[in-house]
Amino acid sequence: MDNEQKLKGYGSALDKALAVLELITEQRQAVGLPDLAAKMDMPRQSVHRILLQLEELGLIIRDVSRDRFFIGPRLSQLSVNALFSQNHSMPARVILRELVNDIQESCNIGVLDGMDFVYLDRIQSKQSLRIHLDVGNRVPAYCTSGGKVLLAHLKPKMRRNLVELKELKIHTKTTLTTLSGLEKSFKTALNLGYSVNNQELTAGIVGVAVPITDSTGRAIAALACHAPLARTSLDRLITYIPKLQASAQNLGLYWS
Repeated sequence: MDNEQKLKGYGSALDKALAVLELITEQRQAVGLPDLAAKMDMPRQSVHRILLQLEELGLIIRDVSRDRFFIGPRLSQLSVNALFSQNHSMPARVILRELVNDIQESCNIGVLDGMDFVYLDRIQSKQSLRIHLDVGNRVPAYCTSGGKVLLAHLKPKMRRNLVELKELKIHTKTTLTTLSGLEKSFKTALNLGYSVNNQELTAGIVGVAVPITDSTGRAIAALACHAPLARTSLDRLITYIPKLQASAQNLGLYWS
């Protein structure tokens, strides 16, 4: 089969791009150009051109040191947005609402987009004193519980690259702005299974978060809860962790 026939086997340019994305998402680790070209039975030059386009769109990321490719933040956000979209019958919002009704605190689901934590869904508690944030809002990942728990689950090298490219602004007196301080926080989050926000973005606001994982154990989103110190405490929010973990497990089943 010549090169032209191989390319025609995948149909349109979109078909080829989707085939490359499917192969990358099926891998448990970053994959290189030679492997992708061999699996697709396509010329390396053609696959490389597709990879560059996908990289420009933020759908994949290239590890420059090893010239290997892995899932990018835009693709992760797109997939989770689809899963949590109310355009279909997935009862993610029902699970979130049941959790909020149980613990009586506002909860949200979010994903990483680079060094931003993006809210995909959020349900307010009925408490009179609460925080107003909308779906689609972005907050710095390094000083929020949801963002920190997802950063903790990234490969160390990828995480360091992201952190080093971001200007770590001081928002409060407890904001972590050094790589060593953040790495210590990430290690604690991995050991405990959850992350905390101790007034790191906004004075008087505390939060906790757990990862939502797919069938492979990969953290694809975070389930978080935050509240004002005027009504509760960080220690009290930590007591809700088992309930957040149970809800996160139910949410993760939809990726299996």
